[in-house]
Amino acid sequence: MTGTQSASSSISSADFFDRALRRLRFEVPAALTDAAVIPATGDAGNDQMLRTIAQERPIRPAAVLIPVVEHAEPTVLLTMRAAHLNDHAGQISFPGGKIDPTDHSPLDAALREAEEEIGLDRSYVEPIGYLDVYGTSFGFRILPTVARVRPGFELTINKSEVDDAFEVPLAFLMDPGNHQLHSKEFRGALRSYYAMPFAERYIWGATAGILRALYERVCLP
Repeated sequence: MTGTQSASSSISSADFFDRALRRLRFEVPAALTDAAVIPATGDAGNDQMLRTIAQERPIRPAAVLIPVVEHAEPTVLLTMRAAHLNDHAGQISFPGGKIDPTDHSPLDAALREAEEEIGLDRSYVEPIGYLDVYGTSFGFRILPTVARVRPGFELTINKSEVDDAFEVPLAFLMDPGNHQLHSKEFRGALRSYYAMPFAERYIWGATAGILRALYERVCLP
């Protein structure tokens, strides 16, 4: 996890999807379910935090969808979690959740959750590939699926899980100038996290971290 790399924020829709198709695959990383494999972040504080969490809590595999909508100027479809939820209430997230035993793959889990949470019909979704596993301080190991989404879909918000769904320009999210790097203490050690405020939306934590990982994997030369 670094804050000094740069790339053009004006990446075109065609260029972004071309790079994503060339760089991403559907190979499930061992870190998703193997407690002996700790997701690496490149930040010493974060890596130490994940090693500590791995010793204390069982792995909680999860999957999210990164829906990149193929407008002339592409956007990323995000959600705001319902305010009444016990965990991460009101936070900005990707559609997704825990991987159920009935899910055939993390991809299947991400598509199912997107349908359940916001009514995104999978016929509009073209999955492209997985990013690396993203570990959190709550013991979740999240496998993000990048997907191209054809415009024209209609959403049905499940208010028991999500308060809102909205789109943010991909150019904004892939501009490293908008990637604020913050830090806070975790058991005596500093750990880093990203924030990407957009208008009245405060995108931070795992969502911003995964977007940063998307930038590093797809947008950097």
